[in-house]
Amino acid sequence: MRNSARAVIFNNNKVLLMFRKVKREDGSFKIYYVLPGGGIEENETMEQTVVRELKEEMNLDIQVIEYIGQEVLEGKGINNFFYCKTIGNTVPVLSGEELDRISPDNYYEPMYVDIKDVEKLNIFAKEFIYKALEIK
Repeated sequence: MRNSARAVIFNNNKVLLMFRKVKREDGSFKIYYVLPGGGIEENETMEQTVVRELKEEMNLDIQVIEYIGQEVLEGKGINNFFYCKTIGNTVPVLSGEELDRISPDNYYEPMYVDIKDVEKLNIFAKEFIYKALEIK
């Protein structure tokens, strides 16, 4: 089990997401979006994790504003969500392990998605986007 910390970041009525396209064993592709973030390392707070992960994955500096809540994934761990804001640059650039793992079978792309499009997309834990909108 691995616990994670994830960021909900808005910019001009858009939310920052990581687009994912992963090839399945049958050759088809699973297409979905996730809120950016990642696993909590030993001796690291959840807030430190989300700041580190956004810097590593998207080369963004962020400020944690407020804890939103958690999603318990049976047998897989807990995802913790934070409402955050970018500091300075708001343009995400794929970097770190995600950039290294890109291939025709495994694709990552950070992007801002219009809030009005959130409901029709396959976004994991999208309810936390709506909870962050209430805070914003």
